[in-house]
Amino acid sequence: MQVVDPPVLQLPFTRRRGRLPHPMPGPPALFYIFAAAAQAAVSPRTPITVTGHQWAPFISPMGEPFRARTAADDTLANWFRQADRNRDGLLTAEEMVADAERFFATLDTDGDGQIDPDELAQYEYEVAPDVQVMSTTKRPPGSPPLAKPKATDEPALPPSDKQERRERRQREAEQEASLGLGGALQGAARYALLDIPEPVAAADIDFNRAITLDEFKAAAISRFTLLDRAHQNRFTLAQLEALRPTPADARRGAKRDKDAPDTRVGNPLPPRE
Repeated sequence: MQVVDPPVLQLPFTRRRGRLPHPMPGPPALFYIFAAAAQAAVSPRTPITVTGHQWAPFISPMGEPFRARTAADDTLANWFRQADRNRDGLLTAEEMVADAERFFATLDTDGDGQIDPDELAQYEYEVAPDVQVMSTTKRPPGSPPLAKPKATDEPALPPSDKQERRERRQREAEQEASLGLGGALQGAARYALLDIPEPVAAADIDFNRAITLDEFKAAAISRFTLLDRAHQNRFTLAQLEALRPTPADARRGAKRDKDAPDTRVGNPLPPRE
């Protein structure tokens, strides 16, 4: 019986010569082998779907944003249930101060007992960018986005003088509203119960560019007093619901008396003499 030696293989990129005991699988076979091994090594995972909504948040009296995940979410009620620690349906000054202390701890990232300018900037740009003045006012949760004009192949007609004047007045009204002119709300006040455009910075009573815990707690007591319209040292969720500001879309186009006193809730302007 004649014994045949296995084939001699020239190894690539080397001058070595060797013998393979079995034929080497071709490229297609290697591809399927590696693909099967990779699939077995990675465990299947459920894909994560994230849906973002440009809905208006609720800004708590101390400045904490509460955002709706669905159209049915009541963000004001979410804050109330969080602050109402004993779940009796009534919010007291002690509970509001305790909730302010909790939120203060999240803003005081370095734990030095005060909110410094860097931490305040982080709040305004990362935690609650909705408090920024000149930012676009968001629509209430569940409301559909504004309809865009349908595209058409027909050439657009030049606007008439009446249409140009109407569009110019609308742009000027939107600019005045964003600046808070004519009694419009601005900053966090658009989504809050009190007319305080920046609730965290407003707690800096001595204007030294640092908010201490004592200042934050004092601000919580002061704002509780503004919300306690019935002077009962407590209030319910229904009483707070009545203090919510009117959505910006409902006020659009309404004529305002510039000489009328400011009736916005919280920090009212003094009447003219």
